[in-house]
Amino acid sequence: MLSLTAEKIKNMEIRGAGRIARAAVRALGEYSSTLPAGTLPEFREKMEEAASLLLSTRPTAVSLPNAVHAVMSVLRRDFSTLEEAREEFSRRCEAFIAASEQAVRRIGEIGAHHIRDGDVLLTHCNSEAALACMVEARKRGRDFSVFATEVRPRNQGLLTIRTLDDAGIPTNYIVDSAARTFMNEVDLVIVGADAISVNGAVVNKIGTSLIALAAHESRTRVMVAAETYKFAPRTILGEYIAIEERDPAEVLSPELAGSFSHVRVRNPAFDVTPAEYVDLIVTEAGAIPPQMAYIIIRDLLGWDIGDFTHGYPGNAGGGREK
Repeated sequence: MLSLTAEKIKNMEIRGAGRIARAAVRALGEYSSTLPAGTLPEFREKMEEAASLLLSTRPTAVSLPNAVHAVMSVLRRDFSTLEEAREEFSRRCEAFIAASEQAVRRIGEIGAHHIRDGDVLLTHCNSEAALACMVEARKRGRDFSVFATEVRPRNQGLLTIRTLDDAGIPTNYIVDSAARTFMNEVDLVIVGADAISVNGAVVNKIGTSLIALAAHESRTRVMVAAETYKFAPRTILGEYIAIEERDPAEVLSPELAGSFSHVRVRNPAFDVTPAEYVDLIVTEAGAIPPQMAYIIIRDLLGWDIGDFTHGYPGNAGGGREK
């Protein structure tokens, strides 16, 4: 189960930062229950190895290391027996999954307040939290429509328009590069996030930054919907969020790519939207301006400097927030 989940996360069979976090925690919980009897140090060592395997799958989705930290930190306690540690770990995993699911519902409730009758929205990628805002607004009787992008090269937009269609929300499906063409018709851009830095910069699916730039130029509001565990603690120390670059075959077939002598295919999966292009971040704890991201990391996620020695914050690397 553990290795299968890791492979599915890596290959994007499991998509979306929240879904990735819950899948990883669920896999850790199930793995802990299957480990044979042994000593408590051996149990901790095996769980550390399992956590490391999952952390290696997706470098950008900060929900993954935050989720792993949230459950693995319980194993630092002093336990009398292995079974006591195993049971407490299982409870922590179940609690995290329940809280994550509740967070999406709460974000939907808060975000729906910011969608008005007659609004035209634009969304990019397949964000569970962003969709929750729109679906909840529809349930409350709000009359609005949506532009949804296709999201090249993996076409996650197909998942988005299915959810919108099932909710009875009128939707225009457009190619990514048409976002600027329609931006003057849009009242609100609503997207999710894979990570949010201490300065309020938002890491999300590639193309988000261009859309936010077009919105900024058009004086269109931009709202980000994200669970608090998507805030990136290591950015407090000035470290960058790693931007994942995926297989070029997602963009161009190996056969066609091989017919060129001087062409290199680049396929970054995410980009960084500056905080000044974001008007509001909606979390389960409430709606905040991006400049308050530090408060979420410090007061709600509970990170302190000592935690950075344990390896779970993750996501430091070559990507830049600027």
